[in-house]
Amino acid sequence: MNFDASPDVVPNGPDGTALPPSLQLMALFEGRRLTPTQRRIAQCLVERTTEAAYLSGNELAALANVSQPSVTRFAVALGYDGYPDLRRTLRALASTGAAESPTGARRNEWQAAVLAEARNLTTLSEKLADPEAIEEAGRLLMRSRPLVVLGQRTAAPLALYFGYFAAKFHPDVRVIGEGGSTVGDRLDQARAASGETLFAFVLPRYPRESLEALDLAKQVGFTTVVVTDSAIGPVADHADLVLAAAVGRGLVFDSHAGLMVLTTLIMQSMCDAAPAESQARLEAFEETVSQRNLFVA
Repeated sequence: MNFDASPDVVPNGPDGTALPPSLQLMALFEGRRLTPTQRRIAQCLVERTTEAAYLSGNELAALANVSQPSVTRFAVALGYDGYPDLRRTLRALASTGAAESPTGARRNEWQAAVLAEARNLTTLSEKLADPEAIEEAGRLLMRSRPLVVLGQRTAAPLALYFGYFAAKFHPDVRVIGEGGSTVGDRLDQARAASGETLFAFVLPRYPRESLEALDLAKQVGFTTVVVTDSAIGPVADHADLVLAAAVGRGLVFDSHAGLMVLTTLIMQSMCDAAPAESQARLEAFEETVSQRNLFVA
């Protein structure tokens, strides 16, 4: 989702209503060509919209682990005169978020975590107002025979979830969950078998081996489609197409409700890309299930 947004204009959603503050902030970034350092600053701002609005340039630089001049260059790249000018927009967005926040009794940490995931899902819904990216992903994944799926460390369960269901309507899904040099072997094998697309899940803390696998896949001729938590995060430079859904960060470990929903939507898009073939395979699967009496309901 890209917006042609000027620094002084806060974009609205497709129905004319104001977007959530984090999505308004994303709108200032996604239409721009940002360097990896600038993407790090942008991601920091998206993750801490309210907090960052009241930080100095030096404090934001320390939070994003970049230099103070990098923060200034980042603001200028977005069309502002400098960081103080950008901070005025950040404060306006933060105040919008505060106005939208529910008042009343203080919520406990469990409720807060669930509400945070609900906001992530709302943001995902707003992004999907423009379905071009997810539709393109569906076409690329459905066309690739075989389809290689990569998910290491935290992302392994999502890759397995996708692989299990995608195998019901796609003829050749190959999931890579391990690391090491065998990843290259399996990529070579799939490419030799005419595979065109690598579908990867890469989640915080972004395993180095996953980024290296993406680079290797591109070297041998794969198109890389990646599901991650941020379109401006460290994965973006390693992917041809990025689909993002925020993770919940309020607990000891990240929660991935938005990513699970996005994964299911991608499978729907794949089925829509080849409806007759998908339906035939799903019906054949159901016939097998019935013959083998696999389930109780």
